[in-house]
Amino acid sequence: MRCAATVCAAMIYTALALAANAASPEVLRDLRSGDMRALVIHDTPRDVPAAELLDGDDAVHRLEDWRGRWLVVNFWATWCPPCRAEMPGLDRLEAALGGPGFAVLPVATGRNPMPAVRRFYQEAGLAHLPILRDPRQGFAAAMGVFGLPVTVILDPDGREVARLTGDAHWDGPEARAILDALLAQEDTDNLNER
Repeated sequence: MRCAATVCAAMIYTALALAANAASPEVLRDLRSGDMRALVIHDTPRDVPAAELLDGDDAVHRLEDWRGRWLVVNFWATWCPPCRAEMPGLDRLEAALGGPGFAVLPVATGRNPMPAVRRFYQEAGLAHLPILRDPRQGFAAAMGVFGLPVTVILDPDGREVARLTGDAHWDGPEARAILDALLAQEDTDNLNER
C-alpha cells in the first residue's frame, strides 16, 4: 500500500510540476512509465496528412473536423486481438475526457466489414467511441502504420506529438498522467491568451 501511495504522490507532483512548466517533450518523457514507456514523444510536432474516414453509414469525415482538440487516434482492426483488448480502455478514456478539448478516434484500418465492427462494438460494450474506418488503408499508410495497433496523439493543430506501437491501457494512470499534462498545457495556453 505504501508503494502505491508513493507512486500516486509522485505522479501528482509530476503533473503539478508539468502544469507549471508546460508540457515540454522532456517533461513528458519523464512521465512515461508502465505501458507508456514505449510512447515515443517527438521533439517537435509532425505534420499529419489529410484524412477522409468513413463512419458506419459510409458518411465521410475529415480529420480536420476534430481540429482544436487533443486527439488519441488509434489504428485497429476487428481481427487483431491486442487491438480488441485495448478498445474498452479507449472507450472509458473517451467517456472520462471526451468533449470540446479532447477526443478518442478509433480508426478501423483495412478489411473490417461493418457487421463485424458493429458486432464487436456491441459485444465489447463500446458506447462512447465513434465508428471510423480507413478501408483502403490510405490514411494508415500515409501515417506509416504497417502493424497494429498503433496509437498517435495529435495536438489541437492536428500535428503528431507522440506515437505508441502496440497495445496499452489508455485509461490507466500512466496514460492519464501524460494526457492530463497535455490537457493542462492547453488550459495554461488558453489562460495566457486571455
